[in-house]
Amino acid sequence: MDKRSFLKKAPILGVLPFFYPEIADLSAGDIESQPSTGQDFWEEVRGQYALTSDFINLESGYYNIVPSPTLEKLKTHMTYVNMRGAHYMRTEQEKDRKTSARALSDFLGVDTRTAILTRNTTESLDLVISGYPWQAGDHVIYAEQDYGAMQAMFKQVVSRHGLRQDIVSIPNHPKDDDEIVGIYESKITPQTKMLMVCHMINTTGQILPIEKICAMAHKYGVEVLVDGAHCIGHFDFKISELGCDYYGSSLHKWLAAPLGNGWLYIDPKHIAKLWPLLGDDERDPANILRLNHLGTHPVYNTLGIKDAIDYLQYLGLSRKEERLRYLRLYWMEGLKDMPNVVFNTPWASERACAIGNVGLKNMTPAVMAQRLMDEYRIFTVAIDYANIKGCRITPNVFTTTAELDRFISAVKELATS
Repeated sequence: MDKRSFLKKAPILGVLPFFYPEIADLSAGDIESQPSTGQDFWEEVRGQYALTSDFINLESGYYNIVPSPTLEKLKTHMTYVNMRGAHYMRTEQEKDRKTSARALSDFLGVDTRTAILTRNTTESLDLVISGYPWQAGDHVIYAEQDYGAMQAMFKQVVSRHGLRQDIVSIPNHPKDDDEIVGIYESKITPQTKMLMVCHMINTTGQILPIEKICAMAHKYGVEVLVDGAHCIGHFDFKISELGCDYYGSSLHKWLAAPLGNGWLYIDPKHIAKLWPLLGDDERDPANILRLNHLGTHPVYNTLGIKDAIDYLQYLGLSRKEERLRYLRLYWMEGLKDMPNVVFNTPWASERACAIGNVGLKNMTPAVMAQRLMDEYRIFTVAIDYANIKGCRITPNVFTTTAELDRFISAVKELATS
């Protein structure tokens, strides 16, 4: 039985996909005609999420809750794969994986021969860091605000291969792009091979000027590895316009694909020189699939990528981006000029989107996060390292302004306690 026949028989089997005709039938024109911040539309969107009543979730940074239309289709994929068993794994898995990869590449506007599906950003970037042909004395640059797992991998290759490293610090409120570019440029030496940079700093939500950083680095022959964990499905950009050498992202964050989906782009001129994390039968050094051996894994999660893209296109990426920026500025404006309140995220729209970070002078981030949860049933995450002391506040498309009003009120009370 192929998938088309399976779906026709799904009602009999009790696995009918959760179907929203108003979503499936929307054309691009219909999407664009929707009001960008219309209350009715966002209430409809909220209704497409199964949310807990135990707390207000303002921590969408770690993992984006999957909307019900995508989740129900995932259940259908799981049932189908489980029913077919080893036959699916041996005869259909590779074809379906290529279909998912092609859908994502088309969505992002890149050639499928330059990108692979992974399990998360860490795997994507660690593949590059560990697989690069390092030589003793090579020099690397990254920031203390970079994600810990990638810093750990750099420290490992520094020790293993005898490299040198410089760790810079990115200000929470830079004067302009040139200040950020200059921080990285000031550490470049003739031995510098690579610098790693966040497209969006995960702890504060600050968006860095990747295109300018890449242009600067390339003048010195330095390759740029970009951590885009929070960017795909969050705000609109084109990989091709960034000019980076490598770009990794997690699709289970702002694309809201099922858990365990990541992505890696590699400039074609670099593919052949990288060593894979896991050995593969593919021997052509120019074939990126040589780097993409995953072994046995939950393949039905990969099938959910196309469903996540469909849902995002229903929302409209530009409309989603506008809504997320609106929500961040809503709560930041609500706390503006409050005593003891410290903002760790830039205000400018081009420098942040959904993610923001706020701290209190009169308590540690850990205490702030705990009291928000215990006393007000608001879930956030405490950040207390580098130059960041505060709680990461991450609303999503299902968040209401009424929930943010409760958050604003809670922080005001804590700030004066």
